[in-house]
Amino acid sequence: MKRLILLGGGHAHLFVLEAFIRAPLADVELVLVSPTRLAPYSGMMPGVIAGHYRYEDGCVDLLPLCRACGCAFHRTRATRLDPSARRIECDDGEALDYDLLSIDTGSTPGTFGLPGVLQHAHPVKPIDHFVLDLDAFCAGLAPDRRAAVAVVGAGAAGCEVILALQHRIDRLRTEHRAGPASFTLATDTPSILPGFPSGVRRRIERQLEARGVCVLAGKPAARVDAGSLLFADGAAVAADFIVWATGSSVPEWPRAAGLACDDRGFILVDPHLRSTSHEDIFAAGDIATMAGAPRPKSGVYAVRAGPPLARNLRAALNGTAPTPWLPQRRALALISAGEKYAVGLWGPFSWEGRWVWNWKDRIDRGFIRRFTLDQVPTAVPG
Repeated sequence: MKRLILLGGGHAHLFVLEAFIRAPLADVELVLVSPTRLAPYSGMMPGVIAGHYRYEDGCVDLLPLCRACGCAFHRTRATRLDPSARRIECDDGEALDYDLLSIDTGSTPGTFGLPGVLQHAHPVKPIDHFVLDLDAFCAGLAPDRRAAVAVVGAGAAGCEVILALQHRIDRLRTEHRAGPASFTLATDTPSILPGFPSGVRRRIERQLEARGVCVLAGKPAARVDAGSLLFADGAAVAADFIVWATGSSVPEWPRAAGLACDDRGFILVDPHLRSTSHEDIFAAGDIATMAGAPRPKSGVYAVRAGPPLARNLRAALNGTAPTPWLPQRRALALISAGEKYAVGLWGPFSWEGRWVWNWKDRIDRGFIRRFTLDQVPTAVPG
């Protein structure tokens, strides 16, 4: 009996569970290790922050999927990997041996060691923790008190988060549960959305301006204190709620385990999504970088990696040849703009409107439905 451990409940691993529900493999023991039962879908999280969805509505429940394919679910977090012993150690004290390991644990915003970030800021990941912090902040708002919100990082995530926060707090104001609020988006880059076409930047800039968001570009953060965000040039912004939404980073354990990693610590994989240094380890999603074909750390690429990962894990278990996969160079991006409004782009082309949000909403809800158990055809092992 071979044991396949799925480390993390990321988007790509949903496809692996689905594949084993549809077509089980005899003599294979499946184990999923994840600190949470609910796997958040990144596409719906800005809507959760804005208040358009409940958190549960934007998540896939891992437990029914695991039960449907006979996969053991361990609700814990890996803390150490020992590839020579083929073993992972978890923060609940358990050690799990594997024959084949697949890693899809995602990423976290990089704090880059700045003072005060861990103590006074709220990273957007893990999102379940962030949502709890946001709920507590909103519950403490009062109609006779002014609030100040700051978001550090002006990539797609930072822009979506600040617009979602503005929408949510503005709605609380109309319900007389909050007073006036200010919103600041700060980035060390010369403009918002670095790497995006200029047309998209202009569309989002108009949305930020229309909603009264102050954009501070070219302002590297230096430290975070209780109630304030300080910059490298000595300037400061007062803020009651500071959100950290900077570039992606990963924990130290992949590099510490001796896995081949890129210069930022992400696991290097080949076109089969197999580690370039350990043939019994696969990785996908934000934690992985394809050698020679890096792509942005975006949910759309994690989703696209799901089916080829499922095929190649099955091939590895069966002892057959894997199938190479090359992620597309361009992908559809739909950026939420707080209210039920979104901006879309494909290559150099962009568009915006409520109809874009409705389109995005249908795509996102369809993803969740796909992994709702009664939507997944089951099969009986033959």
